[in-house]
Parts: sequence; C-alpha cells; structure tokens
Amino acid sequence: MAAVLHNRLIALNLPTFQKMLNYKQQTIQKSVTISGVGLHTGVQTTMTFLPAQPNHGIKFQRIDLPGSPIIDADCDRVVDVSRGTTIEQSGARVSTIEHTLAALVGLEIDNVLIQLDGPEAPIMDGSSIQFVNALKEAGKEEQNALRDFFEIQDSIFYREAARNVEIAALPLDDYRVTVMVDYNSPVLGSQHASITSIQQFEKEIASCRTFCFLHELEMLYKNNLIRGGDLNNAIVIVDRVVEPHELDNIAKMLNKPKVEVKKEGILNNIELRYNNEPARHKLLDIIGDLSLAGRPLKAQILAARPGHAANVAFAKKLKKSMQEADKKGVPKYNPSLPPVMDINKVVSTLPHRYPFLLIDKIIHLDKERVIGVKNVTMNENYFQGHFPQNPVMPGVLQVESMAQIGGILVLNTVPDPENYWTYFLGIDEFRFRKMVLPGDTLVIQCDLLAPIRRGIAKMTGRAYVGNTLVCEGTMTASIVRKDA
Repeated sequence: MAAVLHNRLIALNLPTFQKMLNYKQQTIQKSVTISGVGLHTGVQTTMTFLPAQPNHGIKFQRIDLPGSPIIDADCDRVVDVSRGTTIEQSGARVSTIEHTLAALVGLEIDNVLIQLDGPEAPIMDGSSIQFVNALKEAGKEEQNALRDFFEIQDSIFYREAARNVEIAALPLDDYRVTVMVDYNSPVLGSQHASITSIQQFEKEIASCRTFCFLHELEMLYKNNLIRGGDLNNAIVIVDRVVEPHELDNIAKMLNKPKVEVKKEGILNNIELRYNNEPARHKLLDIIGDLSLAGRPLKAQILAARPGHAANVAFAKKLKKSMQEADKKGVPKYNPSLPPVMDINKVVSTLPHRYPFLLIDKIIHLDKERVIGVKNVTMNENYFQGHFPQNPVMPGVLQVESMAQIGGILVLNTVPDPENYWTYFLGIDEFRFRKMVLPGDTLVIQCDLLAPIRRGIAKMTGRAYVGNTLVCEGTMTASIVRKDA
C-alpha cells in the first residue's frame, strides 16, 4: 500500500491544476422528481429534491411515514453497511443513499431536502448519472454563505487488517480521490481510478455502475436482498466457469428468459462503459459515503480496497477530527476567498461612512450568524490621538466594529435593509483579552441568542486576531424603519 500511495502521489502532483472548488454554498433552483425501484427492497420509490436554506445540509424525509420524519445525512446515523449505506433517525430508515450523495458532492450542492415515499433510494441504472441529470435540470443556485470546508491539516489514516483495507486523507488545497481495488479475480485483476478535480465527477465517474460477482448473487437473493436487481442496473461479473443449468437458475432469479456470459466475463452481453468501471464505481461510492462526515473536504483521499463499512468508519474518523478542530471555536478566514459582502455591499447596507465605518467585508452570513473582517492599519484616524506613541485600537471601537457586523446580521432578516436603522440598546459582560495593534486583522463573529422579536435582537460577539480571542461580550440592538 505504501508504495502504491507514493507512486499515486507523484503521479497526481506532477500537473498544476487550477483550484476550481466552489466556495459559496449552493442549493437547487426548483424541485425535481425521479422514480425507480430500490435495488435491495424492490420497492418502487418516488424521490423529490427540494431547495433548502444555507447551512441546512443534506437531509432525507420519509413522507410515507406518520409525521414525515427527517433523517440527517450523517455518519452517526448509519445503521447498516452490508450492501450499501443505510441511515436511520426517529425510527425511519433510508437505504442505498451513496449514489444520491455522490451526485450532490459531484455537483457541489450543499443544501437540499430529499423526500421519499419508500424505504430505499431508487437504484436507477446503478450509477449516479440520472441523479446528476435531474439535479442539473433543477439548476443550481448560489447562496449567501461560504462553504464550511474541512481542510486536512495532518494526515489521517484508517486500516482494516482483516480485509486489507487502507484509506488515507492527506493535506491538499483541493479535493482529489484515488481508489485501488484488487479482487484476486482473473476477470477484474487490479484496477485503479482517480479524479484530480471534483469537476471531473460528472463526466468520468457519475455513469459508472454498481457491480457484484456471480457467486454473490445467490447469497444476496437468499438474504432477501437485490429484490430490485436487474441486469439493467448492475454489472454481474462471472469469475468462474458456469454450467448451462446454472445460467437457467440465474435467469429465473432475475426474471429473465435467458442470460449469457460474454467471453470477458460479464453476464448477458453487458458492455462496460470504461475498462476500469468497477474501480470508478468504488470511487463514486467513497465520495458519497465520505460526505456523511458532514462538510465538504479539502484533502487528497487515497483508498485501497474500500467498501461501505470502511468508508463510513473513515467518515466517522473525519467527523471526530472536525469536532476536535471546532472545539477551538475560532472562525476561519482565508483572504484569498471571495467575500459574501465586499465593501460596496457593506456600504449599500449600513449607513455608516468614513471615519466611522469599521467593517471591511463580510465572509459569512446566514439567519443566525455573521462573520466579518476589520483590517487595523496605522492610518486609522483614531491613532492620531489615542496613544500616538503606543498605538492601540480603542476597546470601544472594537465594540463598535462588532456592533456594525452584528447590524449586518439583523438587517439580513428584512427584505429591504436600506430602509432600516439599527441602534445599540445595551452591551453586557464585555471582556478585553488582548490589545489590538496596527497590522492586526480582526475577525469578528456574532451569533443570535434567540429569534428577533418586535425588532429586538440579542447576540453574542467574539473578536479574534489569528487564533487569539481579543474581546467578547453580549449586545442588544433594535431595528427600526426609517419612515417610522
């Protein structure tokens, strides 16, 4: 495995690829519906994708059950990985979700509600391409919030000795995936597949179908699985000599008048879409399964002989690393990324002007949270009189900068913010932890403590320079129409 990973790393890092990851959250413009049979249950299911708000994430909803329970697409909700990925919440299950999730990742869609009237996502043709086509028909809509990438800082490894499975996530300012499979089969042999950009998913990976070996069919059928299996939605690989009477039994199992074996070992004259289609489908699966970690990834994923159990176990390991990083609670700021609101949008929203406008840009904005940036420079007017021989940003202006950023959050709740004023009503429990000096970049996060009622908003604010908390406190503000 080490040699394989080393060689793949060299191969993947030779070209210099333009970073093309989408940095703003996306949903779909309108709802879209597809229908099909479930691979294992054989149940006909209709599935509808609906637009969702920023930070909603991917959720499934069983509208055929009482109360229409919602199931989060979360690795901690996984309850079965025997022949696909199944999640459960509030007593409701949805199975075989990996192909749907892979399509969403491949199109960089972050927020959607998926309603189903059955227990299993339709298998369609065994790949993700029909989900991709449906989502493209719905259209993508950019949202006013940045994607919350999990950037791998230190390599993360997973190993399952019994099945000789290894998965690694390595630091990379992009998302690339390489998969190697080896089934000790004369038909498949050793195969690998890779993508160096998620934009390659639609063309190179999405149409690659699920597969199984002939010797697995009878076992799956006896275990009440593949009830919706068909040679139109799965590739069956024949890895041994098959007698004519066995083919007759298989035909009965699949409700076919007759099945045949091609010379290269694929049942019933099915043509592969790629020579390494099985490896590409394994790559599709791991992209879908790793999305259950809950955030888009910036990493290079290398996987040897992966399967759903290992994929989900690795997703849980990724999620644990995310949670450990989030405990620090420091908002991430990458100045190379486009802001949610640049200075022109800030000026069109707030009435403040120089020298009292204390925001440079907004990098995150949703219904409950805002994150803004204030660059502190020596040419600020207040440094002329505030400790000119030892310039320190006045604490009261740090609070004012935080209040203006909080004002953006409050004004975001009305459709016409240019027609409103925001006023300070109170500040509580403010603490100043460290001096702010020229050259510092203040990253300020404000969070609503409760829904805004009667125009009154209460929020917490925290300001950081790098990873250091410099001030924090609670603010109350009111929002008033200018013509009131």
